[in-house]
Amino acid sequence: MLSTDFLPGAPNWLDLGAPDSKAAAAYYGEVFGWEYVSAGPDAGGYGMFKIGGRTVAGIGPGDPDAGSAAWEPFFRTQDAEATAKAVEQAGGTVRAPAMDVFDQGRMAVFADPAGAHFCVWQPGANQGIDIVNEPGSLYWTELYTADVAAALDFYRSVFGWKTDDMSNPGFTYVVVSPGAGDDNAGHGGVGLLEEAQLAAGTTAHWLPYFTAADVDATVAKAVAAGGTLRVPATDMPGVGRFAQITDPQGAVFAVITPAADSAF
Repeated sequence: MLSTDFLPGAPNWLDLGAPDSKAAAAYYGEVFGWEYVSAGPDAGGYGMFKIGGRTVAGIGPGDPDAGSAAWEPFFRTQDAEATAKAVEQAGGTVRAPAMDVFDQGRMAVFADPAGAHFCVWQPGANQGIDIVNEPGSLYWTELYTADVAAALDFYRSVFGWKTDDMSNPGFTYVVVSPGAGDDNAGHGGVGLLEEAQLAAGTTAHWLPYFTAADVDATVAKAVAAGGTLRVPATDMPGVGRFAQITDPQGAVFAVITPAADSAF
């Protein structure tokens, strides 16, 4: 289960890059009740999404070449430069080299060999997001890709993740967890892009899941505020009820109400 212990290789931050940050802040305020708080005049338009004063994610102008908004997970590293070298050696791309973010920490921005964007955070004064697993906060991270085995090889090489294959005929899914974690430290999964998605031009991407007290009510808010339903609310035994949504600027995310007996 995701926690704020932030073991090396576990998600410890989440960014939304949006062409229109003001509109994005308004949208997610409607959906999750998030409050937008600017990081200050020297932060280049960057700010935080908060619930009750606790940070759940960051938001900034995003990549001007991306063409749409996108969510990107950050994974904890003890050495951003060393991780950048590992990414390159494993066939990934360094989109932005390691850099200081004031006294808060160091970050670097990458793409895996299939093009999925992700980042790392080396904590300084800021250890990471303040809450997980509570309504409106991060619960899980998923990678969708055309070659699950190749993706796992890459991320194991970079982060030393442990993997637990949950696949069965017609369904490919592997749970990932930090190398130093126990059997309950799973923080995400890697799944296979379907042929229809590939044909529609969907490329490899990371997808954040946010906890919802009521998935159907949250989906209704998300659609009413201008989002589009990507995957309708679905029940999965042992996991929970979840749905996937595309926000008005094109960023995809999911919401989930975990099952009482969820293993994750």
